[in-house]
Amino acid sequence: MLSKSEDQLQNLFSLLVPHKKNLIAGGICIFIYVGCWPILAALAGVLIPAIGTGDLSNVIIIIFKALVIFLIQKTAQLGQDILLAEPALSISQDLRQILFKKLQKIKLDSLEKLSSGDIIYRLTEDADRIGEIIYKTIQDTMPSSLQLIAVFGYMIYLDLYLSLATILLAPIVVFMVSKFGEKVMIAAEKSQKQVSGLAGLLGEAIQGLPLVRSFAAEDWLEKRFEKEVILHRKARYQTLKLLAYQHPVVGFIEATGILTVLAIGAARIQSGGLNSSSFSSYVAALLMLIDPISHLTTNFNEIKQGQASLKRLVAIDSEPRESSDKINAKSINEPKGELIIRDLSFSYDNNINVLNKLNLNIQPGKLTALVGPSGAGKSTIFSLILRFNIPNKGDILMDGINLTQLKAKEIRSIIAIVPQRTSVFSGTIKETILFGRKATNSDLIKSAKIANAHDFIMKLPNGYNTIIEERGTNISGGQLQRLAIARAVLGNPSILLLDEATSSLDAESEEAVQKGLQQAMKGRTVVVIAHRLVTVQEADMIYVLEKGEVSDHGNHDELIRKEGKYRELCEKQLIRQLKP
Repeated sequence: MLSKSEDQLQNLFSLLVPHKKNLIAGGICIFIYVGCWPILAALAGVLIPAIGTGDLSNVIIIIFKALVIFLIQKTAQLGQDILLAEPALSISQDLRQILFKKLQKIKLDSLEKLSSGDIIYRLTEDADRIGEIIYKTIQDTMPSSLQLIAVFGYMIYLDLYLSLATILLAPIVVFMVSKFGEKVMIAAEKSQKQVSGLAGLLGEAIQGLPLVRSFAAEDWLEKRFEKEVILHRKARYQTLKLLAYQHPVVGFIEATGILTVLAIGAARIQSGGLNSSSFSSYVAALLMLIDPISHLTTNFNEIKQGQASLKRLVAIDSEPRESSDKINAKSINEPKGELIIRDLSFSYDNNINVLNKLNLNIQPGKLTALVGPSGAGKSTIFSLILRFNIPNKGDILMDGINLTQLKAKEIRSIIAIVPQRTSVFSGTIKETILFGRKATNSDLIKSAKIANAHDFIMKLPNGYNTIIEERGTNISGGQLQRLAIARAVLGNPSILLLDEATSSLDAESEEAVQKGLQQAMKGRTVVVIAHRLVTVQEADMIYVLEKGEVSDHGNHDELIRKEGKYRELCEKQLIRQLKP
């Protein structure tokens, strides 16, 4: 019975189906390549006696035949290598794309728990290793296996009794190889885990280098890095040590077997059961078994390491995913932007409610603010509105339709979010605002003007074609936020979610971003998470959240008059007066 990892490795071969023509042509080349070995063994059997008799003309004829067979064999080998390379290596590409698509469906709270360095390693190094294993399997392991079968079949044809003696030694070699293979797989898993940890630390170090320098913590970081490097070296050394032990042990068994066969062969010749010409062919065939056995031994260990990589890749597939759309999902033709949250309760994996019987009434075209201490559940509400998660109990209605009855993509086309920290991909400003969507230049510029971003964009060297470097390091935080607003309003969303979009900006940048936000909010339903309460005094409705529940609600003037949590928070932020 196949182990789970072996079964998964077999399933990968289904990705080769689109490459049938290459596989069939490569397979023909493999059979030609393998078929040449018994012929070469037979020619060796007649060549050695011819050399012994000094028959030069016969020797030349045999050598010429051998050269022709060699030429045919090497041409076939070239054909198999070229024809099988593309389909085998395409598995890395296909596997990487399949897993990346699955990665985009993983629940965000689960994704955030995974190390970015570890994910990167899995989708690069591990995926490449799988491709290499598949390539070696069909380009090297398969021909080597067929070579063993063909050559050993010829050896049986030459002398059955001598072949039986040879085959008795095979189980010992197979047993030793398999035992080493199991240990190599365990060591490889540990080594790959250490590499992932090293990659994760490198990602953190590069991103946090300014912070490290500001705290003069270079020595601390170097020691952490040194520790990870040492752990990786030890884990990798364990794998290499096992491989180093395997070669002499298996090689000694192989040498013992060959010498034993030679001794038995000499006895067979002496008894008249075998002539010298047949024995010469038998020895030549026996020597032809050494190379494929060596290849199979090495490939077996690499397959075991590949299974370790495969287990790490498949682990991504086991992560919980976002709920899929229902088959009969509904559509909202003309969204108004109304959101009603009724008796909503939600918990993450620990079963402790983050939200408990929550009720919110978010009216179309109005500004609604969510305030409260950290951990009150404000960000969780956003994730539920965007259907990143599904409520345990209760409902979220958009224009009277439950979000579970709508398509996730449609929900996210109606809603746009401006996060607290803007994430951008490297590329042009135009590509940043479009974010994979199609729009005319006039719509693009219109969204930039709404976001108060057009003027600063036009002052850049290449305008909308200016390249934004990785993590947006060549433009300011305020400019990034305005690009995020432009990106959000480009699709003309009915609902705008603002996650304290100006909290990390200086006064001048905040003023520019606030102007963009005010223009972006016109005619839309806006829900804002606010820690700085000065930014929500104009809200039509403010919901005060505490421990996942609404403790109070009303506008700023109503809440400031009460002896409640909102007034307490305002006083802490020196906001005591009513709105002017």
